[in-house]
Amino acid sequence: MTDELTNEEVALTVAASTAPPQEAPQEAAPRSRGADTRALTQVLFGQLKELQPGTPEHNRVRAALIEANLPLVRYAAARFRSRNEPMEDVIQVGTIGLINAIDRFDPDRGVQFPTFAMPTVVGEIKRYFRDNVRTVHVPRRLHELWVQVNGATEDLTTAFGRTPTTAEIAERLRIGEDEVLSCIEAGRSYHATSLEAAQEGDGLPGLLDRLGYEDPALDGVEHRDLVRHLLVQLPEREQRILLLRYYSNLTQSQISAELGVSQMHVSRLLARSFQRLRSANRIDA
Repeated sequence: MTDELTNEEVALTVAASTAPPQEAPQEAAPRSRGADTRALTQVLFGQLKELQPGTPEHNRVRAALIEANLPLVRYAAARFRSRNEPMEDVIQVGTIGLINAIDRFDPDRGVQFPTFAMPTVVGEIKRYFRDNVRTVHVPRRLHELWVQVNGATEDLTTAFGRTPTTAEIAERLRIGEDEVLSCIEAGRSYHATSLEAAQEGDGLPGLLDRLGYEDPALDGVEHRDLVRHLLVQLPEREQRILLLRYYSNLTQSQISAELGVSQMHVSRLLARSFQRLRSANRIDA
């Protein structure tokens, strides 16, 4: 045989080099991430069931379960974005619920783990908001009704393509518009705002400066309390004379006619009453 290529071999070689490459058979479409997570979770629970709690291998599989199902926690935490709490804190609280669900889950019951875990995760987050976030506590019924109002608002927004009115929400839940407004107000009552908080950033006076004012009747409250305290220390007749003089606006002559005594005697009783009141006045003292 010769080392030189024949004309036929050269032609076959050129044809093979210039021919378009054959496409490889397409692989099956990969499964969704959610399906992969469910399959992995099922395998890990099967392994966890065979391991002794507290062992390094048990802890490793348990940690893998937590890591694999963190997207479930993030999904649940996203429902609470409107609460204005740091999402990292909400996810951390939800992870506690996930761990509790993992420790209590029994794969032999035939329930999917996400179905079992979601109420526990959401319940832990709600408990966090109820016990640690709210500084203004609202009645339980109003808070539960607010959850319904919030859900109806989301449904109607999706249906109408706009924010629903108060009347539309009330009609959906078959409650009064006043109850809807009360629920919306209750849902926003998570923190008590400082009266001086408005001074930060906007340059405007704080609420304390804008809403507060000097009440001209405020001093009279203390004075009336003092007079009430001092009057009870006077004899009954002197109390009556003072009431007739300064509350009924009678003159001394009218008081003398009312009591059947001389006007001079009324004047002396008034002077003596004033002296007793001044001596007992704790403010002047």
